[in-house]
Amino acid sequence: MTRLVVGLVTAGVLAAAGSAQVRWGGQRRSRVPPRFKPADHRDNGFSFCRLMYTSVRSEREGYGWSTDYPAADQNFMIRLSELTSTKVDFDARGNPNHWVVEITDPALFTCPFVIASDVGTIGLRGDEVEQLREYLLKGGFLWVDDFWGTPAWNQWSSEIGRVLSPAEYPIIDLPLDHPLFRALYYIWEVPQITNIRFWRRVGGSSTSERGLDSDVAHFRAVTDENGRILVAMTHNTDIQDSWEREGEDPRFFEQFAPDGYSLGVNVLLHAMSH
Repeated sequence: MTRLVVGLVTAGVLAAAGSAQVRWGGQRRSRVPPRFKPADHRDNGFSFCRLMYTSVRSEREGYGWSTDYPAADQNFMIRLSELTSTKVDFDARGNPNHWVVEITDPALFTCPFVIASDVGTIGLRGDEVEQLREYLLKGGFLWVDDFWGTPAWNQWSSEIGRVLSPAEYPIIDLPLDHPLFRALYYIWEVPQITNIRFWRRVGGSSTSERGLDSDVAHFRAVTDENGRILVAMTHNTDIQDSWEREGEDPRFFEQFAPDGYSLGVNVLLHAMSH
C-alpha cells in the first residue's frame, strides 16, 4: 500500500504537469457527449468501455449512465498504464482511448470489460436483455458501481435478474479470500468511497450516502458454473469517484484514491485473466 501511495502521488504530480487529469470547470457530466467507438478503430491495447443505458427512475447525486464519465475512464486508464505493465490504448496525442457503448451495439462484443454507474436507475428493453445476456455468457465482464441503498439495489437486482435468472445465476457476496482481492494488491475490506460533493457537505465525517440504509459496502457477483465472474457489483460505494475526482482535493485523494485504484486494478486484472 505504501508503494501504491508513493506511486500515485508521483504519478499525480506528473499527470498534473502534463494536464492528464480532466478538469470539469463546473459543467455537469450529463452535458459531455458520449464518445462512441469508430467502426474502423482497432484497439492497440486496453480501452475502457462504459455502458450506456436508459434510466427509468432517478437517484440523488446520480446522472444515470453518464455518472463519473469521462474523467473516471480517462484517469483510470492513465493510472493502469503507470501502476501495471498492461498495454493501454493511447491516441496519437497521448490521450487514452475510451468508449461509450450502447447495449444493443455490436461494438459491445469488442469490449472484454465494461463498466456502468448509477445502475439503481437502469431499465432494460427486451432486446437489451437478450444482447447483454449473450455478451456475458460469451465471455464478457460487467462491473456495476456507485449505487446506494435498498431502492437502488432492488431496481438493479430486478433488472439483472431478467438478464441472468437468479435461479441459475444467483447473486453472491464475494468472500475476501477470493483471488480477485489478491490479483495485484491485497484488499482486506471493501472500501466505502463517497462522492466528493457528499464528502465536502458532511465535512468528511461520513461515507454513507444513504445513512443507515447504506452503511456497509458490498462486493457482490454473479458467476457461471465454473466460477467465472460475469457481473461484479460494488454496492453502497462509489469506487469511480476516487478516480474521477483524484486531482480536485489532496485530502480526498489521500483518503480514497489508494483504495479505489487498488480495487479497480484488481478487478480489471482478474477480469482480463479469467
